[in-house]
Amino acid sequence: MDNFEGNHYKLKMNFKDKHPQIVTPKINPPTACHDAKTAIDMLCQLYSEGIAFLNDAFDAHQESEKHIRYRAFYPQISMRVIHHPRVDSRLSFGHMTEPGLYATTITRPDLFSGYLREQIDLLLKNHGVPVEVGLSDRPIPMHFAVSHSTHATATFSMKEGIRDIFDVPDLTHINDKIADGLGDVDLKAPRPLALFSADRVDYSLARLAHYTATDPEHFQNFVLFTNYQFYVESFESYARAQLGDPESGYVSYVAPGNIAIFDEKEPVQKTEKTPQMPAYHLKREDGNGITLVNIGVGPSNAKTATDHIAVLRPHAWLMVGHCAGLRSSQALGDFVLAHAYVRDDKVLDADLPVWVPVPALAEIQIALEEAVADVTELRGYDLKRIMRTGTVASVDNRNWELRDNSGPIRRLSQSRAIALDMESATVAANGFRFRVPYGTLLCVSDKPLHGELKLPGMASDFYKTQVSRHLMIGIKAMEKLRKMPSERLQSRKLRSFDQPPFL
Repeated sequence: MDNFEGNHYKLKMNFKDKHPQIVTPKINPPTACHDAKTAIDMLCQLYSEGIAFLNDAFDAHQESEKHIRYRAFYPQISMRVIHHPRVDSRLSFGHMTEPGLYATTITRPDLFSGYLREQIDLLLKNHGVPVEVGLSDRPIPMHFAVSHSTHATATFSMKEGIRDIFDVPDLTHINDKIADGLGDVDLKAPRPLALFSADRVDYSLARLAHYTATDPEHFQNFVLFTNYQFYVESFESYARAQLGDPESGYVSYVAPGNIAIFDEKEPVQKTEKTPQMPAYHLKREDGNGITLVNIGVGPSNAKTATDHIAVLRPHAWLMVGHCAGLRSSQALGDFVLAHAYVRDDKVLDADLPVWVPVPALAEIQIALEEAVADVTELRGYDLKRIMRTGTVASVDNRNWELRDNSGPIRRLSQSRAIALDMESATVAANGFRFRVPYGTLLCVSDKPLHGELKLPGMASDFYKTQVSRHLMIGIKAMEKLRKMPSERLQSRKLRSFDQPPFL
């Protein structure tokens, strides 16, 4: 214990006897970095030192009776701009809107190295001043430190008096105020560089591992959401075919439990307990593969998944699920390309008011329509035989049709909705909220307003013929988007007038 304190770390504060001593890692002044690699290397060093310190302190405390509090800090990156920038007006991110000091705390710089490199390179290019890397004043909660180590988080959480020894998550700082534009205006404080603080990111990384049963590092930049298990089976079949093709660019397939296969013939062992929202990852070396998440049914699940995946800053996410067709001209198996949403799901009303429009994004819409044409081999006017473009309504009541439906039907008619589900508007609205490009392509599985209910026999025939084709359209759309530069994909429609510089 004495060696731990004396040789590696310094005493930061000494209080009166009734208060604990606070021990921290050694703190050095911030360093100016003129290139992204240097900045990321320093972020990695500071972060790993902080995590190692907390884990060593955890072990050391087990053998000590001393009244000591241990604290490590998240690294921080900052930049001070003194002139109004003149940048390429086509670029929607990567620059400050006006002079000032900007900063953000950073966690897992190893996981976010590619993202950080792109953001830092743009700042250096657009402003010509160095970024500074050092330690922030935000403590790393011990819960998040042990989640990246061999220590058992559950054992740690059950220990008595742990709050007196280590910092724990503080929900007053873990929030979405920056993303929602609700941050307190403090002229003395730095402006945010990014949408999410380090502890907000750590919170979501832990939640992702819990809900999806896969570690965050497996998530790819292009994410498909679905509400049926049938799509998972088709996705695995597609993944195996890609692993068998040396020219595909895909290198592995990861299933819940972090079970990875690298060959098309390898078996995938099933986890003992299915997670709430299992995730499956068809990976590429550059991270530009495809992740499929079965979010199940309901807007609450859709919000939970997108709340946490948003911190990974994916390039795009799409909803590919089933819906109720609302028009007599539609047939089971037809596709619906959403270009607007009726948000009757309610779960995001407090975060994104319903009066906020959720616009269609041209790049996403074009990729989806082209993918439908490629897979179905129908073009132009003939494509209208199987696909309608229009408004999708999302509700929070799975059995909406059992209520007195005169009111709902009137609203659906007035909105010109052509389909109804429970997840699409939530996925799109949270994409808009968190600046993640979004889109929706649904498949009509029943028509309750016209007496065509989803019955067992009917459903089986439908699923056999349509699921694989629908999933393939989503995959093809993602592959089209992958070829698009990020500055084009990140539409200006997603950026506010007082936007953090980081994407």
